[in-house]
Amino acid sequence: MSRILVLLLSSLVLLAACATPPQTGSDGKPLPRVYKIRAGDTAKIQFRMLDSVNSLRQAAGASPVQLNAKLNAAAATHSRDMSVQNRPWHFGSDGSSPIDRVARVGYPGQLVGENISETFETELETLSAWMDKPNTRQVILAPDARDMGFSWLQENNGKIWWTLVMGK
Repeated sequence: MSRILVLLLSSLVLLAACATPPQTGSDGKPLPRVYKIRAGDTAKIQFRMLDSVNSLRQAAGASPVQLNAKLNAAAATHSRDMSVQNRPWHFGSDGSSPIDRVARVGYPGQLVGENISETFETELETLSAWMDKPNTRQVILAPDARDMGFSWLQENNGKIWWTLVMGK
C-alpha cells in the first residue's frame, strides 16, 4: 500500500514539473491572456454589461437603464469605425459625432454620453477602468439616462474596440 502511495506522489511531482509556467513580462508580472469573444456571445456579453452597469447605478442611487437595439447599432457602427481608423476617439471617419450616430440609427431620445476603449481587456475590466475616471464614470451613472447601447469589434489580434452609449 505504501509503495502505491509513493508511486502516486512521485507521479504527481513529475506532472507538476511538466506544467508550463505562466509567461511573464519584463516587470515580472504575468502577461495578460487574450480575451477571445466567440460569435454567439453577443447577447451574453451585452446583458452581463447591462447587469453590471445597473448594479453600479443602483449603488449610486440612479435608476436602471435598459438595452436599446438602436443604441446597440450606433455603438457597433462606431466600434467598427474606430478599428478602421485605428484610433479610439469619438468622431467617425466621416466626421460624425456621437449625436450624429444616435440620430442616424433613429433613436428617438437624446444622447447622454458615449464611452470608448481600445483594449485587450474584458468588458468588465473595461467597465472598471471607465469607473475609475470621472468623465466616463459620469456617463455610466448619469441620473437622466434610461437606455444603453453596448457593442464592440474584436480584431484578429485580439484587440477590442468597445463602445457604450447612454441615452434618455
